[in-house]
Amino acid sequence: MKHLLLAAAALASLTAPAVAETIAITGGKLVVGDGSAPMDGGTVIVRDGTIVAAGKGVAVPAGARTIDATGKWVTPGVFAGFSRLGLSEVDAVNGTNDKGGGRSGFSAAIDVAPAIDPFRSPIAVNRSAGVTRAVVAPEGGDRIFAGQGAIADLGADTDPVTRARAFQFVEFGEAGAEASGGSRSGNHLHFRAMLREAQDHAAGADAFDDDLLKKEDARVLQAVLRGEQRLLIHVEGANDILRLLELKREFPAIKMVFVGASEGWRVASQLAQAGVPVIASALNDLPATFEMLGATQSNIGRMKDAGVKVAIGMINDRDSHQLRYTTQYAGNLVSLQRVPRASGLTWDEAFAAISSAPAEILGLGDRLGSLKAGRAGDVVVWDGDPLELTSAPTHVLIDGIEQPLGNRQDRLRDRYRTPQEGALPKAYEH
Repeated sequence: MKHLLLAAAALASLTAPAVAETIAITGGKLVVGDGSAPMDGGTVIVRDGTIVAAGKGVAVPAGARTIDATGKWVTPGVFAGFSRLGLSEVDAVNGTNDKGGGRSGFSAAIDVAPAIDPFRSPIAVNRSAGVTRAVVAPEGGDRIFAGQGAIADLGADTDPVTRARAFQFVEFGEAGAEASGGSRSGNHLHFRAMLREAQDHAAGADAFDDDLLKKEDARVLQAVLRGEQRLLIHVEGANDILRLLELKREFPAIKMVFVGASEGWRVASQLAQAGVPVIASALNDLPATFEMLGATQSNIGRMKDAGVKVAIGMINDRDSHQLRYTTQYAGNLVSLQRVPRASGLTWDEAFAAISSAPAEILGLGDRLGSLKAGRAGDVVVWDGDPLELTSAPTHVLIDGIEQPLGNRQDRLRDRYRTPQEGALPKAYEH
């Protein structure tokens, strides 16, 4: 009965109303998250869900609740650059997997926002690891356009969507070729033809000769063509990246963002010149596919050195469940600087790659991703360096509201750590 009550209390926490307040976090090593160096003895003031001040010498308002962070680190919440968070509980069980459009027949018009479930257990697990926001993308099916993704928060409430329809997601390279009849030529042709059909629909042509798009898909893609909705493109190989940059010249208003980009380092100068940002997989160093033959852990560092705007994402890398690995990946890129002839990131750059950089790439840098006045009150207090594996959050605030740090894994651990007679089947005695 005790365990049922604990589970019920955890669910009730999602429906209980939370009220923002004035909170002062004082005395910690303050990380703004914009790539600047940490400062000792910093203070962050959060009022009504918004950061009003952060830095040294900041006065604590009268009546504010104070969190003493002396000896600890204070950072923006981790912004996961790519995920399918809240869309799947068990990937192999169809009833819990809402990552794709299924057999609906729609492609670009799919909207994942209604499917993001705040009751899914990975949300609490990753929140307790300091992740406060996430890019949530649909998964591609039998069409290259997978649909519209969202920006989500990991707060313990029933409204997880920060911005619905924040971007369109499309598959290129090997996955895109598979969805386009089995060839890259078909992939590029499908991409161009679908965009042309969307243009025709905007011009009043309702009948599509090739019927590549439903009317609703074509209507949605017009926002991409006008540059009002970003286009996140999963692409890994250098040649595919170059061909996409050529297509960008054909459709100049499209705001492309490349995701994955394992061979981005090979064409980093072209990416920088085109001004296309990248949400990259941090630790791809083995050729899992032929389009990733040039994979190297130095990929992000080399793109950064070339002037590419880079954030860290986790596409097809336990992206429904393990966003908590984001800090580990960032820390590994810092350690990479000590490897001869390797290219990594400085500590300041690495933390920006998991906080302000993804927010800026998604067009939300003025609202999220850093501890600057006017940004959302997403703040994490850590018991040590957040990029070290042994560190953990002691406080997590999302929109200025302090969050519970418990999760289902913790409760299972506590339940089975010291089994007692009568509480478990006899099989657990051996």
